[in-house]
Amino acid sequence: MEIKEARRAGSYFGAAVVYWAALAGPQARRWPPGAPRVVKVLIVEDQQRLAQLLKQGLTERSYTVAWARSCAAARDALCETSYDLIILDLGLPDGDGLDLLREWRKNGFKEPVLILSARDAVQDRVKGLDLGADDYLSKPFSLEELLARVRSQLRRQSDVKETVLEHGVLRLDLVKQAARLNGQPVDLTRREFALLEIFMQNPGRILTRTLISEKIWASHFDVDTNLLDVYMSRLRAKLEKPADKPLFKTVRGVGYQLL
Repeated sequence: MEIKEARRAGSYFGAAVVYWAALAGPQARRWPPGAPRVVKVLIVEDQQRLAQLLKQGLTERSYTVAWARSCAAARDALCETSYDLIILDLGLPDGDGLDLLREWRKNGFKEPVLILSARDAVQDRVKGLDLGADDYLSKPFSLEELLARVRSQLRRQSDVKETVLEHGVLRLDLVKQAARLNGQPVDLTRREFALLEIFMQNPGRILTRTLISEKIWASHFDVDTNLLDVYMSRLRAKLEKPADKPLFKTVRGVGYQLL
């Protein structure tokens, strides 16, 4: 089936199926030039066949992919771990993807979002971008173009990576590996510095124990231990003074938050 025939059939993923079939040779498994080696992508899409197609196409190119088919599932997924990119449909069974995007941006979620929607009017694209989407691709689409846009977003994120993080009285220099509190240097261990960096990259966001552990200890961390609590206690002892306003909040049963 040719692409134009697939579109005439009324299938918004038909064209993508054709592109995937054409690309599914040995070269399809090569790592895309310019993309980082480990990339986590969250697909928020209620149509199972399309979601499976996207997941297959991304997985074959060595991306790590998770799928959420509703707003509720997407919220849970993003609370459990962070992603390098989110592909977001708008017509979800339990809400509008635009409302979900608005909620994420309001709560400080900075993950790049690529909207993938059948809403192709100019005003729809403008609204999505104004609400915080990083890119907007209309259905029907080609998988080849989607992958190019994914690579573009990942390159852009890599290019704009900050080297100095500031939040209130805290300042973190990622190049010099130096931390300052109220302008005064703070002596932090490598683990403490990495822990603070996660919070500084997500100010105001409640970070789950799982998310933090994945960033700091990768697969070697047991979430049932109190190791994270020990490190948080040490970090607080160095940064929080009795007379000052607390910098961190413990969210019982969930994790921690940089205020």
